[in-house]
Amino acid sequence: MPESPPSFPPIDAYAFLSDTHTTALVAPDGAVEWFCVPDAAGDAVAARLLDRDAGGRFTLTVAGCPEPRRRYRPDTLVLENAWAGPSGTATGEDLLAVRPGAADRPIHAERVLVRRLRVTDGLLRVRAELTPRPGYGTRPVRWRRDGTGWHADGTPLRLYTDLPVSVEGGTLVAEAELRAGQDATLLLGYADPVPPLADAGELTERTAATWRAWSARGHYDGFAAGAVRHSALVLRGLSYDETGALLAAPTTSLPEEIGGIRNWDYRFTWHRDAALLLLALFRLGHAEEGRRYLRFLLGVCARQHPLAPLVGIHGHPTEERELPHLSGYAGSAPVRVGNEAAHQIQFDTYGHILDAALAYQLLTGELTGPQWALLRRHVETMAQRWREPDHGVWEIRGPCRHYVNSKVMTWVCLDRGIRLAGLLGDRTAPVDRWRREREALHAEVLDRGYDERASSFVMAYGGTEPDASLLRMPLVGFLPGDDPRMVATVERIRADLAVAPDLIRRYRVDDGLPGTEGAFLLCSFELVSALVLAGRHGEAREIFDRLARRAGPLGLHPEERAPDGTALGNFPQAFTHLALIEAALNLDSAGDRDALHAWAERSPATRT
Repeated sequence: MPESPPSFPPIDAYAFLSDTHTTALVAPDGAVEWFCVPDAAGDAVAARLLDRDAGGRFTLTVAGCPEPRRRYRPDTLVLENAWAGPSGTATGEDLLAVRPGAADRPIHAERVLVRRLRVTDGLLRVRAELTPRPGYGTRPVRWRRDGTGWHADGTPLRLYTDLPVSVEGGTLVAEAELRAGQDATLLLGYADPVPPLADAGELTERTAATWRAWSARGHYDGFAAGAVRHSALVLRGLSYDETGALLAAPTTSLPEEIGGIRNWDYRFTWHRDAALLLLALFRLGHAEEGRRYLRFLLGVCARQHPLAPLVGIHGHPTEERELPHLSGYAGSAPVRVGNEAAHQIQFDTYGHILDAALAYQLLTGELTGPQWALLRRHVETMAQRWREPDHGVWEIRGPCRHYVNSKVMTWVCLDRGIRLAGLLGDRTAPVDRWRREREALHAEVLDRGYDERASSFVMAYGGTEPDASLLRMPLVGFLPGDDPRMVATVERIRADLAVAPDLIRRYRVDDGLPGTEGAFLLCSFELVSALVLAGRHGEAREIFDRLARRAGPLGLHPEERAPDGTALGNFPQAFTHLALIEAALNLDSAGDRDALHAWAERSPATRT
C-alpha cells in the first residue's frame, strides 16, 4: 500500500482509544495526535492529526528504538506497545480508563488518559512531551504546578507523572533514563479528580476487565466472529456515555481526497444508522445499549419536527465553520467543525427511525403510547410529503431532487408505521390512508425510478446515473434480492461505480465540488449483503474477504479507500463497521432475507 505524504501517517495506521466519553487517536510512533475535551465532540486540544505544527500533541518516545509494535489486548481498547532497540526493550499500554458502571450504563469513564512503560531489558532513555493547544490549535498554554501534578491554564488538563518534569514554553517535558525493572507512568486527566499515580496499574487492569466483560456479553460465534466482535467494540467506543448517541467517527476533516476540500466533521449522530445499529446491538447481546440508543432517538423525535438528518451527541443541532489556521491532514483544507448537512431535508431519515422503532418493538414490546404518538406524527408527515424532493442521503450540496433512495426509505417509514399501528393496537391511526400512500409510492418508484434502457434503478427521477445507496432496497424489503430488476441494478453498480473488485463509489454525478472521493466502504460491504440476498454467496464471500484484508494494522476501517487502497475519510468509521457486521451476519445465515430484520421478526418480545 502506498505511503501517505511525508510526516503524516496513513489514516488507518492510527490506534483508537475511548472511554465512551471522549476519544483519542495514537500515531504509530506513539504520539497522541487527536484528543478532544470535555467530550468527543469538544475542543481538540491535541490536533496534530490536522496540522503538524499548530496542532497540540502528547508524544512518548524511547531513544534508539523504532516505532513500537502495537496490538489491542484481546476484546479491549487497551493498546499494548513493545519497543526494542540496541540498548534494551520495553513494554507498555495506552488507554482511556474505564470501570464498570450502573446497569443502565455498564461502562463508566474515569476521564483520564493513561500511558505506562516498563523497561524489560537494558538501559533506555524515555521522553514524553505534552503540548496541548486549545481552540483547535489557536492558543498555547501556561503550565503551573498544581499540588503533585501540573495544570495547563485555560483547560481541564492535569498531568501527573513519576518522571522528572521541566517546562519549555507551552510544552511539559518528562524525561528519565530507566533500567530493567523500572517503569514510567503518565496520567493525563481531563476532569477532577484525577486518580493517584499509584493506581495506574489498577486502572489499566480494571479497564481491560471492563472491556472484556462487555465483549463477553456478545454471543455471536458465526462467520467472521473475530471481525464482528472487534467491530462491536469499536461501535461501543463510539457510543457517547451520557446519551447513548453514536458518533459517526471521532474525527473531523480527514479528507475524502488527499489535498482536496472534501473534508467534513463526523462527530455527530446520523439517523441513517438507526435501525442497523439497534438491530446489531440486540443481535450481538447488547440490549441495554440498544435501549439507550432508542431512547436517544425518541428524544430527538420529540424535539424536532421536521427531523434533521444528524444531531450532536447531546441531541442538539450544529453549525458549520472553517478553521483556516489549520493546514489539514496532508494539506487537505479547509478544516471544518460542525456540519451544514444538519440543515438539509433528508426524507430517508424518517424511514431509518421508523425501521428502528419497529425492530425495537418486535424485540422488546416496550414502546409506550407517548412514544408511538411521537413516531405516528412523523409517519403522517411522510404520508403527506413523500411527493416532494429532498437533498438525498449523500448530502449533495445542490438543489433538491426526487432521489430514489429517499423514496424507498419513505416507503419504509409508511410500511413500518402501518405495522407498528397493528402491533400496538392503535385503531385511531389512519392506516388505510397510509397503506394507499405506501402502495402509490411503491408503484411510482418502480415506474419513475427504473430506467428501462439501462435496465437498472437510477439515482433520481429523470436521471440515468446509478447510485450505490440502491443496494439497500432488498435489505429493507422494498424488493426481493433476486428480483431481476434488483439483480440488474447490482450489476450496473458494479460495472459503473466499482474502482476495484471490492471497492464501490457512492455515485459519479457532478456534486458541485472539485475533485473526486474514494470508494465508500459502507457501500462496499452493502454490496456483499445485496449479493447474499441475490443468492450469490460465493461472490459475496470473496468480496467480504477482500474488504476484511484491507483493515488497518489494528483492525480498524476508515470511511473510504482510494483505488490503490489508501485510507481516506474520517476514522474509525461507524458506518463501515456496522455494514461489516451486517454483511457477516448475512453471510452466516445465507438466507433470502436480511439476517438482522429476519432475526428481529422471529424474536419474541420478551428477548433481552
